[in-house]
Amino acid sequence: MGWNRLYPKPEGAPLLARRTSERARAAVAHRFGGRGEFCYRVPMSSPLPDAIPLAEVRRALVTKLRHHGDVLLASPVFTALKRAAPHAEIDALVYRETAPMLEGHPAIARVHAIDRDWKRQGARRQVAAEWTLVRELRERRYDLLVHLTEHPRGLTLAQILRPRYAVTRERDDRATMWRRAFTHFYKVPARTPRHTVETNLDALRRLGIYPDAADRRLVLLPGTDAQARIAELLAQHGLAGAPFVQVHPGSRWLFKCWPADRMAALLDHAAARGFRVVVTGAPDERERAVVGATIAACAPATRAALVDVVAQLTLPELAALTAQARIFVGVDSAPMHIAAAMGTPALALFGPSDERVWGPWQVAHRVVASDAHPCRPCHLDGCGGGKVSDCLATLPVAHAKAAFDALVAETAGGRG
Repeated sequence: MGWNRLYPKPEGAPLLARRTSERARAAVAHRFGGRGEFCYRVPMSSPLPDAIPLAEVRRALVTKLRHHGDVLLASPVFTALKRAAPHAEIDALVYRETAPMLEGHPAIARVHAIDRDWKRQGARRQVAAEWTLVRELRERRYDLLVHLTEHPRGLTLAQILRPRYAVTRERDDRATMWRRAFTHFYKVPARTPRHTVETNLDALRRLGIYPDAADRRLVLLPGTDAQARIAELLAQHGLAGAPFVQVHPGSRWLFKCWPADRMAALLDHAAARGFRVVVTGAPDERERAVVGATIAACAPATRAALVDVVAQLTLPELAALTAQARIFVGVDSAPMHIAAAMGTPALALFGPSDERVWGPWQVAHRVVASDAHPCRPCHLDGCGGGKVSDCLATLPVAHAKAAFDALVAETAGGRG
């Protein structure tokens, strides 16, 4: 019986993948005396004919060149890969501003960063910085590249670093250069929603690595300095050990924001329930305007007891604060994912984005979204691209209040 029947080449496999399969067959044939009748067996843990031999992976690079929340949702990939290959060193490549999302992750050896400001420093400085990064990455001699976005830099990295194995999201048949540079491509559902965490982990599944329940948890470690700063801040405002609601009204995408008067009504409701309110936000001027309008629309009693720490916290400090909150209230944004990572019950308001793809992950939560707009989720930047999402702008306050009360009741034995 020939090799092709026992260990067939995958149809449509890229050239490097076919060569890898041939090398695997040759190695096994040599080990067992060249007997063609021997059937090569991949590990029982994977039914894939081209699962990678993890024992041969000494170093791996995982790239996630996206925003803060996207990077945090990729944190389980490092956990799962390290569990499958505990001997391997696993590095990350992200944008510099998102690096704090992965700092301290126990499965990560090094975090490499791309600074988007390089483009503004002139061509000479940008080239010098890029070349320094490439040199650092090449010195690591990666055996595996896991590219988790469609960013074209992934193709360049695969061509320059030349890892033995490389996986990225499936491309169409016209992506010839990608198919030459990568050995594996993972699939995503075409018509059904799948949470982003699972989609990220699908890259590992395509390699023959199957995450368990513990692998799927988000990982974010604020650090002792951030925890100490937040403990001091809470004490200053009389919140040490007291239950409070963290509210993060803003987003870098304004079409994801709930109208200020409606968010203020929800804050008033939380205050009436006996909770102190802590408002957080980014330093971006547009976000600060959203927060300012929200606070201004609150009842005087709510404003009097409210703690405003907008633009005062680092990312680790924001995470440390969220970890102490009784409930998190916000929109589809990175702070919502931080709440999930810290195990804080989350009330999330969704408009054009899909909560089945981006919702709070593995934490007690309530999603408030319109059921009166059959067009959602549309994934547009506002209706017609107009930056205002009717499905969110018209979302009734009563629905949010009911969801808040339900979440408080459900988690009564937990926080506070």
